[in-house]
Amino acid sequence: MSAMNGASALVGTAQNALMAGTTPPRLPGGSAPRTEDAMRVGRQFEQMFLSQMLAPVFETIETEGPFGGGHGEQMMRSFQIDAYAQAISRRGGIGLAPNIASEILRMQEKSNG
Repeated sequence: MSAMNGASALVGTAQNALMAGTTPPRLPGGSAPRTEDAMRVGRQFEQMFLSQMLAPVFETIETEGPFGGGHGEQMMRSFQIDAYAQAISRRGGIGLAPNIASEILRMQEKSNG
């Protein structure tokens, strides 16, 4: 499993745990919480959130016409939106990543005793 898939799985499992009111998972390998791991997951969540928020903006843009890319543009749009979200997050984002990271660390410390 790649690092990105592993982190995505961790985010999904943590979200499910939060919704269910249960203890979120520990970091891979059962290690103590690490700030850099929590920040990585926080940035990935922020990127996913930004992609979801940007998608409706691009839904209204026509892909036909003399300057449109047609079906190909429509198919590649999600990649473009993800690239925008990644760029926004790399440049400081909207402030979600640090808050998510601190909450992950707080919940892991709580679950570790």
